Amino acid sequence: MMYIISMKTILNALAEPNRLHIVELLRDGPLTVGEITDKLGLNQPQVSKHLRVLSENGLVEVQPIANRRYYKLRSEPLQEMDRWISSFRQIWEDRYDRLDDYLQKLQRKEKNPDRE
Repeated sequence: MMYIISMKTILNALAEPNRLHIVELLRDGPLTVGEITDKLGLNQPQVSKHLRVLSENGLVEVQPIANRRYYKLRSEPLQEMDRWISSFRQIWEDRYDRLDDYLQKLQRKEKNPDRE
């Protein structure tokens, strides 16, 4: 049950387009609120609000350096999301394999209509 709650929390936090964009910006490394504000073209209070939500949901962490606060991604929630997505990968691969087998069977029937 905790796994479901955790995934729901991560997905809800990333569902807002500006927060997702912030995560994409932070993929390249830590940034200050001002740098994020400049890149997104949003007001500083809006960016701070989005960063607070991301922080509360465990997606980012703050590193104070001198008088600046740098935000960086936390890898654990994204790794958890990757594991969750990977759990579906085998299902998709199995279905694609079955589809491929079926299509090959149809092609053989078209080439050799007398054989079944």
